[in-house]
Amino acid sequence: MNQVSLVVVGAGLRGQGYARRAVSTGAARVVAVAEPDEGRRTRFAAEFSLSPSAQFQDWEQLAAAGKLADAAIVATPDRVHTGPAVALADLGYHLMLEKPMAPTEEESILIADAVSRNKVIFALCHVLRYTAYTSVLKDLLDSGRIGQVMSVQHLEPVGWWHQAHSFVRGEWSNSRTSSPMLLAKACHDIDWLLYLIGSPVSRVHSFGRLSHFRPSSRPAGAASRCLDCPIEPTCPYSAKQLYLGCLGDPDREFWPLSAVTADHTEAGVLAALRTGPYGRCVYDSDNDAVDHQVVSMEFADGTTCSFTMTAFSPFEQRKTRFFGTHGYIDGDGASLRIVDFRTGDEETVSIADDISADHSDADWALTDRFLSAVATDDASLLLSDAEASLASHRVVWAAERARHTGTVVSMA
Repeated sequence: MNQVSLVVVGAGLRGQGYARRAVSTGAARVVAVAEPDEGRRTRFAAEFSLSPSAQFQDWEQLAAAGKLADAAIVATPDRVHTGPAVALADLGYHLMLEKPMAPTEEESILIADAVSRNKVIFALCHVLRYTAYTSVLKDLLDSGRIGQVMSVQHLEPVGWWHQAHSFVRGEWSNSRTSSPMLLAKACHDIDWLLYLIGSPVSRVHSFGRLSHFRPSSRPAGAASRCLDCPIEPTCPYSAKQLYLGCLGDPDREFWPLSAVTADHTEAGVLAALRTGPYGRCVYDSDNDAVDHQVVSMEFADGTTCSFTMTAFSPFEQRKTRFFGTHGYIDGDGASLRIVDFRTGDEETVSIADDISADHSDADWALTDRFLSAVATDDASLLLSDAEASLASHRVVWAAERARHTGTVVSMA
């Protein structure tokens, strides 16, 4: 199989992770990077041995250079997806685009249209489709093992410290500069549910809001920064405890710590917390992301689904229950408990290469599939395309409209 040449647009944690996987397997080589942050760009270029001529300050410069590779990984911030995705598709690059496609339906349609008219291979990073766990579960459902699926319960346990890191202090804390949390975090889940149920959504309703991480919940005496706060030692959202606790653990130093600072020393962490956004009190930030939300969906085939996303949980794998006419499946991301109503028998299926809570295993599986699809010019190796991704995003936008208006939204 031919080795794929790649350009990477956005050298943050997601772009780094995908590029490292692509190169480590020998399936690809990175030939250029576009990244406005000089430090990130320099570190990325050093890691992948890129000459100065292969380093670009932004996607516009990269696009102006013409087509330099077979494919592009676009891992820019949410609101900077449309420009590079459309421009690179028009140059003939195959695209692997970090989710979400874009914050709005109009922009996402522009991307889907660019993919279609240029006939390029496209993968949105809805990575949950690509786990062994999902494959086993999909086969069970499609084979009729529990009869017709009637209802589904799904839980996305965001995790108390993950909420504080990403959605209170971090890049996705404010929908005005990123995306609503349901799109930024849980478009994974909506897409996964549509894939497994296999029917379009007909109606959507949703409730949710930002309840806890706001000034009205601030404890008496709390300071505006964790390093100055007398309550910090007993606070579950202590930035000092979280980020100093990452030191010495390579996985946690890559994430979440690398989002805070590139200096992985105690002094480096404390300096970042003194002045940067990750040292702010969770009750004194500029966040507007919801900290709990429920979405109710009715599918065209009559299936109903309730989906809960909550910050107030451990950081762990999703939990899902499928209720069918002949049986029941209870899954936790690593194993599946199957109950057969006809015989009363129970079976537990454990999946050896189960998904990790941070879904890195799924990230690698998608990366491998995308590179294989490009190398063989076979888009069928991928489990979704631009139209499928757009369809699942439309459910997310409908849920947000329902949440804001207090109505049930019917899907076209």
